[in-house]
Amino acid sequence: MKKDRFIKVYSQNSLFGSNVRILVDVETGVNYLFCIEGYGGGLTVMLNADGKPIVWTKEEIRKAMVR
Repeated sequence: MKKDRFIKVYSQNSLFGSNVRILVDVETGVNYLFCIEGYGGGLTVMLNADGKPIVWTKEEIRKAMVR
């Protein structure tokens, strides 16, 4: 059985058609911000206050997958 590499942990749609999602890579725990508006979109690593990538532990990922 194929396992998805990313899980969606947050999603928000606006009235104007834009969509924002937070994705977590289940293999590395790295958090990404994914935005779509119209025909364009972008993906970027989410950083903490120190400028380092936000990384979830395996336990945090497991809890998010159960929801």
